[in-house]
Amino acid sequence: MDSLLAARLQMAFSLGFHIIFACIGMVMPFLMSASYWHHLKKSDPESLELTKLWMKGVAIFFAVGAVSGTLLSFELGLLWPEFMKHAGPIVGMPFSWEGTAFFLEAIALGIFLYGFGRLSPWKHWFSSLIVGISGVLSGIFVVAVNAWMNAPQGFTQVNGTFKDIDPWKAMFNPAWFSQAHHMTIASFSSVSAAVLAVHSLLYLMGRRKKMNLLAIKITAPFFIVAALLQPLSGDFAAKDVAKRQPLKLAAMESLFHTTTHAPLLLGGIPNQERQTIQYGIELPSLLSVLAFGDPGAKVQGLNDFPKENWPPVLIVHGAFQIMVACGSAMALTALLALFIYFKKKTFTETPWLLVLFVLIGPLGFIAIEAGWTVTEVGRQPWIIYGIMKTRDAVSNAPALQLTFFTYLFLYLFLSGVITWLFYRLILVHFLKKDEHD
Repeated sequence: MDSLLAARLQMAFSLGFHIIFACIGMVMPFLMSASYWHHLKKSDPESLELTKLWMKGVAIFFAVGAVSGTLLSFELGLLWPEFMKHAGPIVGMPFSWEGTAFFLEAIALGIFLYGFGRLSPWKHWFSSLIVGISGVLSGIFVVAVNAWMNAPQGFTQVNGTFKDIDPWKAMFNPAWFSQAHHMTIASFSSVSAAVLAVHSLLYLMGRRKKMNLLAIKITAPFFIVAALLQPLSGDFAAKDVAKRQPLKLAAMESLFHTTTHAPLLLGGIPNQERQTIQYGIELPSLLSVLAFGDPGAKVQGLNDFPKENWPPVLIVHGAFQIMVACGSAMALTALLALFIYFKKKTFTETPWLLVLFVLIGPLGFIAIEAGWTVTEVGRQPWIIYGIMKTRDAVSNAPALQLTFFTYLFLYLFLSGVITWLFYRLILVHFLKKDEHD
């Protein structure tokens, strides 16, 4: 394993691990806040217990997310010194704002954790809302950095040096809005789907049915709204990619040749060397429509670009198909759930819907991992699109392979700890069946 591969694998594992906790940190505080609001309005003991249950989960994920996020900041300097040398002054502002948001989130979480009986109820509730807002802002600021890597601006390049830096222009680059809203909505749909799956399963098992019913009622609206907005957000993001990164779009769709009336490909296994596709289903003109709103629009293919700049087509296309499939399944489930709720005013009288909630539980996180694979691998071989290649940014320090395996072990260890903690948390709260149900 050479240094470049080791560095890229380490970043892939680190980002893949951290992004789950970042998403949970953005969404779970809002679920916790909604449950606490229900308690303050209804004086319902189950909603208070549910709030404290979710509060413990937020605290655990916040702690692990803080550790993995700190490790990522070290990795940027350790693995990509040339990138940080040039990009550091440009992306410093969104990173500093992310740190400020994280600091505010930590303070608000501490106030909420220890504010029971010490603050007036509504001030205490407001602190939970600040936790969620700060988490969302923190995520948006980090996404702005990644968006700049996809659409760099806010500087001039003179003899390999970045000058005339405008951090505002760099932060609010052409890609930041499409990436920020797509990632935020994805976080809400994925986390709410996972929470809905856990409580639906516990309800079906007969464990604390009243509390799990309440959890389903609170979580389902978050899931339905986010899952239905996600395809619209994805369409907006795809149009943005078509305009700014046509090579990435061509890789996503395995479009080897520039064409008008470009078809949308469902499935398929691309062969990059032979420039062929097997087992795919083509929907005529639909890619032209989705990319440019015109069935006769010309869509650039991979052959319009030098082969040395092609990303790994099989990986990008496969990840894109997985993301779209997961998002579509979640959107269809949300539509079905909405229809059933309008018809029956409840979700739990339809057991097969709860089973469906359980089945789609992991799909949101799978879609997020696949989506980030599209974003990052699809940008290759560039670390700063069109400006700096990844191979030119990697560290020449020895033993990068050792750091890769060290970090991998650490993340696997943290995963084991989290799994054990949540097993214990669920065991304590749902050990016995509800005697009243």
